[in-house]
Amino acid sequence: MEWVHGLWHFLDEFVEYFAALIIIAIIALYIYDRYVQRQHALLINYPIIGRFRYFFEALREPLRQYFAEESFYDSKDKVDWVYTAAKNKPNYQSFSVSQPFSGSRFILKHATSVLNDDEVDQNMQVVFGKNRKHPFVSQTPIIRSAMSDGALSPEAVRAFSLAGRDSSLTINTGEGSLTSNHLFTLKVDPNNSKYLEVVKSTPFAELAFKIGDFFFNKKVALKWYRDILLNEKTQNTYIYDTSSHLLFRVNWEAAIEYFPQEVPKELPDMIFQISSGLYGVRDKNGNFDKEKYKKIMKFCKMTEIKIAQGAKQTGGKLAGSKVTADIAYYRGVEEGKDIISPNRFPYADTTEDLLNFIEKLQRLSEKPVGFKIVISDIASVETLVQKLAKRKSYGEFIPDFITVDSGEGGSATAPLELMESVGLTTNNSLYILDMLLKKYNIREDVKIIASGKILTPDDAVITLCMGADAIGIARAFMMSGGCIRAKMCSGFGTHVCPVGMATQDPKKRASYLVIKKGKEIGHYHKNLLKSMKTVMAVMGIKNIKELNKSLLTYKNRSGEIYFDIDKYFQQKFKIRG
Repeated sequence: MEWVHGLWHFLDEFVEYFAALIIIAIIALYIYDRYVQRQHALLINYPIIGRFRYFFEALREPLRQYFAEESFYDSKDKVDWVYTAAKNKPNYQSFSVSQPFSGSRFILKHATSVLNDDEVDQNMQVVFGKNRKHPFVSQTPIIRSAMSDGALSPEAVRAFSLAGRDSSLTINTGEGSLTSNHLFTLKVDPNNSKYLEVVKSTPFAELAFKIGDFFFNKKVALKWYRDILLNEKTQNTYIYDTSSHLLFRVNWEAAIEYFPQEVPKELPDMIFQISSGLYGVRDKNGNFDKEKYKKIMKFCKMTEIKIAQGAKQTGGKLAGSKVTADIAYYRGVEEGKDIISPNRFPYADTTEDLLNFIEKLQRLSEKPVGFKIVISDIASVETLVQKLAKRKSYGEFIPDFITVDSGEGGSATAPLELMESVGLTTNNSLYILDMLLKKYNIREDVKIIASGKILTPDDAVITLCMGADAIGIARAFMMSGGCIRAKMCSGFGTHVCPVGMATQDPKKRASYLVIKKGKEIGHYHKNLLKSMKTVMAVMGIKNIKELNKSLLTYKNRSGEIYFDIDKYFQQKFKIRG
């Protein structure tokens, strides 16, 4: 038993030494706070103890959601629904909701004779650009809203691409351009690969891959394989094709006739977003490059021009810490420097300029093109719609869709002074846009995509009833992909996403499980659609095209009930019926 006594003696001495080191450290910190540092008055007056203030402040936001009532969304129950749906678990509540919602709200009207779930139409397609040569038929009314590669990690973009392919989810690329990670599911066709830069394997790379796979796992093996065959800085611009064991990326310098004639079937349906920075479609002088745009549209189904976003009506912002060599390559910018996009879209000095540019894109791509706005005034929207109606009467092209974002919209990086201070909420904006498009007889020509704080099936159905043809969702899809809402997305200062989803930090990214999270994102999308059909069955509605405002009731905070939604909004906006 001597070794036991020896171990006990060692531990006893270790505790004494450790305690002594702690006392010395506390004394040193006291002296530093009181007599050396001159940054914080609090620490001068309350050395050591004052540091707890900064410690708890750092913990407040990441931990608040676990201990306080949900204050951003209607209730914590809605947030929990997203996470449960992503895990593909039964999503039922016992006894009652944990955080009852007592404010004003829209209520769904149920049918006297409800439908069974199997009586609801399984077809939930939405057609954009019916007058284009290549209309976009989205298999779902749900669109993952614009989130850029760069703001998201490469791994997160790949997970969304997998979910898009496997669950028929439509993906908006975000303003950071179409990247290799969006094309993660693309397969190499030996008979049609002239538009690709293909990196072939070597005997040494093959050996390293086999050793890594045998002793560790595929992820380690692929990392070694990439390290041997590729430049360290731009490794992520290459895709690994599991079937051919090749690394490749698109060669944007290749002639356009070498590009696929149709969007490859193994890719998710994607909307290409163009912002004021023209990332991905800008030439060396920063001007629009129509040839690059035509090539990108070989992989995308339609185009969205970002005029404004709910959380930031300014241009996009990406911290220099996120502008890696990969991101610089995709966007055509300088590595390591903050990207601050212009506030105004370069081809939208006037409304006519914007509409002419949209027509130009429609002719170049032969696919649907629309734009994204925020609404804060009826008069300005009416002026816009009048111009659309006038163009139509002259036989000119008009936008195929308008995306309207809520003034409550989110963003990884946005000025606080604009968050929730500019723009109306989703339902108010929707009512105005839908009403005016109908007033000027162009509602059938222009689809509406609405976004803003939509999490659950009832949120989605209410938004469709309010006039949306499709729904953009960002934050809920982030949560389904692993986001814990720590609010560390920006990349400025010490902000680093703790789960590797919204960061370019290599160590944090390495922990993100692409395949697993891709499945969970897909689960959320499928369960959202499934439960939307359940809601529709209770309403007696067979198809999403039948959803309309007459199926809603509105209850305000004081308890007043409006069975006629039009009357409520007409009274609210002081407009005549």
